[in-house]
Parts: sequence; structure tokens; C-alpha cells
Amino acid sequence: MAQEKRLTEPDRELMENTNDTAASATESSQLEAESGKGIAWEREIIEKMLTASLKEQRAKRRWGIFFKLVGVSIFLAVFFMAKSLDFSGSDSVQVESHAALIRINGVIQSEGKASAENIIAALQKAFAESNTVGIILRINSPGGSPVQAGRVYDEMLRLRQKHPDKPVHVVVEEMCASGGYYIAAAANNIYVDKASLVGSIGVLANGFGFTGLMDKIGIERRLITSGKNKAFMDPFSPQNPQQRQYVQNLIDEIHRQFIAVVKTGRGDRLKENEDTFSGLVWTGTKAIELGLADDLGNVESVARDILKTRNIVDYTEEEKFSDRVLRKLGASMGEGAARYSSQELLPAIK
Repeated sequence: MAQEKRLTEPDRELMENTNDTAASATESSQLEAESGKGIAWEREIIEKMLTASLKEQRAKRRWGIFFKLVGVSIFLAVFFMAKSLDFSGSDSVQVESHAALIRINGVIQSEGKASAENIIAALQKAFAESNTVGIILRINSPGGSPVQAGRVYDEMLRLRQKHPDKPVHVVVEEMCASGGYYIAAAANNIYVDKASLVGSIGVLANGFGFTGLMDKIGIERRLITSGKNKAFMDPFSPQNPQQRQYVQNLIDEIHRQFIAVVKTGRGDRLKENEDTFSGLVWTGTKAIELGLADDLGNVESVARDILKTRNIVDYTEEEKFSDRVLRKLGASMGEGAARYSSQELLPAIK
């Protein structure tokens, strides 16, 4: 029996070890099963979260597209409605006798409120109105394009000749210089404030030269032209004496035209001296002494005392809403560089 016990004890130990191993394996299998269930649960949660996120993004995208389409539709509707409307209001027929007011503010140039196109349109409407007893141009301008000023001057003379019963008077606010005075010279009379600045009867052509700076920083100008004067006054090339003289001749000719306009418009009232056409400006009081202006006055006093009416109707051509929107949206983007190359070097009476 002892022999049988000694033989069975190792077997018993082996059997116990085997049972322990089997139990461990069972526990491990249970843990793995539970772990697998946990991983599957986490994966399911993540998939649901991703699906919900995708649905939310798609919904946001759809709503974003919808609101953009609505915004564009509203903008187009407002734009086309505004395009069909004239915000100037000067087309309406006036039922009472009145003085027609036209405001000229800022630089006189083709792009802007003080363009020949806008000023001439306002002049034509004012003269065409049967109840207009006279026109008042209220000018506050440092000058600008001689072409734009010349167009307005010529049209004023034509309309004055066509409607001799409707005088044109200029009222100067802060400044009536250069191109502004070019226009004023076509009026019957010029009224100023004692502190207004009047005159600057001259012409200039300006620009910049960068050749010295280019030499210092090692930049080489590579310019190819057909025609030896095609690039005259190029700011990146050395100034050519012959070309400079040519530009001087151009502005001298325009200056002579300016002088002739002033002499014709002011006639015997002008008290010319060596400084009259030198480009200087004078106060309103001094301008009256020199014959560049006629008297002190403002819009209300000229309408009341000269045109004998207290009714003043503004005929100024205002910028339309649609044009203002287009400008603010950058419809004229890219014009800046072209304007510099084409207009910056052009003569200006300012």
C-alpha cells in the first residue's frame, strides 16, 4: 500500500497541476472573451460617433449652400432693382421757379463724381428745365484733368449761348484752383468767401525717378521698345534731356490754352500782372482785387440777391447705388497700375 501511495502522489500532483492549468486557461479564455466584447463595444461607439459627425457636417454643408444661395439671390434682386432706379433725383420736373445748384467737389477726373460726364449731364438737365432761372456752380476743387475741365468749359459756353436768359454763377467754397478755376472762367460771375483760395493758373506733369535707388540695390532695367521715344518719362530709366524738353513744350502749350480761357472769361475785369498766371493762389479778397472773382457771396445769397429766388434745387449727378456697389466689390480691380502708367505722367492743372 505504501508502494501504491508513493506511486500515486506524483500522479496526484500532476493531476492537480493539470487542473490548475486547465482552470487558468479557462479564466484566460473568459478574460479574452470579455476583452473582445469590450473592444467590439468601443468600436461600435466610435463608429456611431463618426457616423453622427459625418451626418452633422453634411447637414451644415447643405445649410451653408442654402444660405449662400439665398444671399446671392437677395443681392442680385437688390442690385437689379437699384440698377433700374436713378438715385440722383434730378430728372423730376420742378413746378416752381428756382436756382439750379450743381456741386463740383474734389479732383476733376474722368473717374469720380467730379467728371465731365457727370457735370455736363447736370448742366444739361438744369438748363433744359423751364422753371430754372439760373445755375449756381458750387466749386470746391484743387483742379485735375485739363481735358475734363475743358469739356465742361466748352459745354457751359454752348449752353449759355443757347439759353441766354439763364445766367451761370460760380460760388467758391474753400478752394477753386487750377482745373476748378478753368471751369469757373466760363461763368457769368464768380463769388467767393474772403478766405477762399483762388487761382493756381498753371500746369504740371510729375512723376518719380528710381534709377539711383536701382543702382544702389543692384537692379537692372531691361526695357525693349520699338520707337525711340516710346518709353519717354519712364521712371526706371535715366531722364533724357530731349524728352524732358518735349514734355515741357506740352505743358507750356496747355498753359497757354488755360491763360486764353481765363482772359476770355474774365475780359476787362482781369487785372493782369506778372504773377497772375504763375501758378500762385490768392485769398478770396485778393482774387476780387485782381479781377479773378467778382464779389463775396454764397449759394443762398446769390440765389436770393442775384437770381431773385429762395428756391434752390440740387441737380448734382449722384453716384448710383449699383455703381457704388460694383466699385466696392472691386469691379475696377487692376485699374490702379494701368492708371499709374497712363495718367500719372499726364499733365494736370492742379
